[in-house]
Amino acid sequence: MSKIRIVLADDHPITREGIKKFLSDASDIELVGEATDGKQALYLIDEVHPDVLLLDMEMPGIKGLEVARQLKEADSPVRVLALSTYDDKHYIFGLLAAGASGYLTKEEVPASILEAVRGVARGERGWVSRRIAAIMSAWTQEGDEAESGLTERESQVLRLVVDGKTNQEIGYELGISQKTVEKHLESVFAKLNVSSRVEAAVLAVRNGLV
Repeated sequence: MSKIRIVLADDHPITREGIKKFLSDASDIELVGEATDGKQALYLIDEVHPDVLLLDMEMPGIKGLEVARQLKEADSPVRVLALSTYDDKHYIFGLLAAGASGYLTKEEVPASILEAVRGVARGERGWVSRRIAAIMSAWTQEGDEAESGLTERESQVLRLVVDGKTNQEIGYELGISQKTVEKHLESVFAKLNVSSRVEAAVLAVRNGLV
């Protein structure tokens, strides 16, 4: 059986060394590259074609979220497993919406990170630890309270947001002005208790609103 090929992107040497140590102890995993910033991570992915990118969110230059977005836009086959010091709502929803396969905090025990690496390498999506899953569940329940409050037009707008349409494209497709689209989005954000298109899209998909 071939090993899971990993590129590790993190600008903190101590963190990198700690992660490298337990990765090297796993017989089914091979570290094929290390990056200290987003630009280098993107270069390495093109060079060594890893299966999984262990990606720190806060790196110099190109941030982790932008790295994930660029890989998604390029239709890269690499699975992104985000590592962050934060369990912030915007980070988590943003990364998953940007195409990341999983999200972990750096405080996770090595066994959890190895389990996540193996999971996303198998093609699993939305991989989060039990701790992050519990936090996300609380956010989802907050949004559930407002599910039934969406009008038919708001649901149509939300569906097109999930499809990645711009406000201009949504307006053209629905035959309404861009300003009217913005008004509908403001109402959707308020009802779903979110503050961005990314959060609205992720919540819509997870809750089956579209």
